[in-house]
Amino acid sequence: MEKILAQAVLKGQEVTKDGHVATYIPELAKGNPSDVGLCLMDLDGNVQVKGSFDKLFTMQSITKVITLLLALEDLGQEEVFRHVHMEPTGDPFNSIMSFEVKNPEKPFNPMINAGAMVVTSLIHGDSKEEKIKRILDFTSLLTGKEKTFFDQEVYLSEKETGHRNRSLGYFMKSTGIMKGEVEDTLDLYFMQCAMLGNCVDIATIGAVLSSNGIHPLTKERVIKKEHARIVKTIMTTCGMYDASGEFAVSCGIPAKSGVGGGVLGAVPGRYGIGVFGPALDAKGNSIAGIKILEKLSKDLDLTIF
Repeated sequence: MEKILAQAVLKGQEVTKDGHVATYIPELAKGNPSDVGLCLMDLDGNVQVKGSFDKLFTMQSITKVITLLLALEDLGQEEVFRHVHMEPTGDPFNSIMSFEVKNPEKPFNPMINAGAMVVTSLIHGDSKEEKIKRILDFTSLLTGKEKTFFDQEVYLSEKETGHRNRSLGYFMKSTGIMKGEVEDTLDLYFMQCAMLGNCVDIATIGAVLSSNGIHPLTKERVIKKEHARIVKTIMTTCGMYDASGEFAVSCGIPAKSGVGGGVLGAVPGRYGIGVFGPALDAKGNSIAGIKILEKLSKDLDLTIF
């Protein structure tokens, strides 16, 4: 196993030169494109790590998994999916055109930005302060950490430059999809995306999903089995943006990426995987992360198909 993980990280390091850090959020442009990290956690909580596994990064769209789980726990499946579909789009994660032309009554799925904002708006709480506290606390429950924080600089950077998300929010407000104050929901969404984690944190979340809601460290149930199943399914069909189909063929692992460079993987009944590499491909996925997961899937026979 040691050799397999080392070879996987080496494969990831070899391709970092072919990617680029995200620049549309100015703070993310400061990332080191050469960073590569990996954590593999089994369902007993045993971890094996390589590279920059303990380096903190903003989880960005990986947090869509967290808020979807929290919304499902708060409201149940029927109510959540009354507001958002669960279908892949084949379009970029922040597309406005496809939303307006193809499916204006509600977003395609919770893994694109529009769908994630709607899901975040559904989470219980009387104010954005109460909601972000609940999201942070729920993230800590999933990771097993005492405290979860969001990066203030990245949050403010996203808030200042998030014009596309703001446009999506107000479009949804105009059609009646978005309830409440748009700016409050946007603010909450930007804070959520700026939450900090490392490879071990996201591998732990992956292990919770892989074990159908049982935490690998405490052996306690932290989410309902059915909610874990739903989220793993949506990760498989929608988790890697508009490269989800290709990733399903090459890796076959339920996964969710973020433009901060992280990828969360959940191999049912076996492992949670956290990979990190801020150099991204053209579709916004970690180029090293995908290469690592492809290598692990092949060597350890991880595909679910």
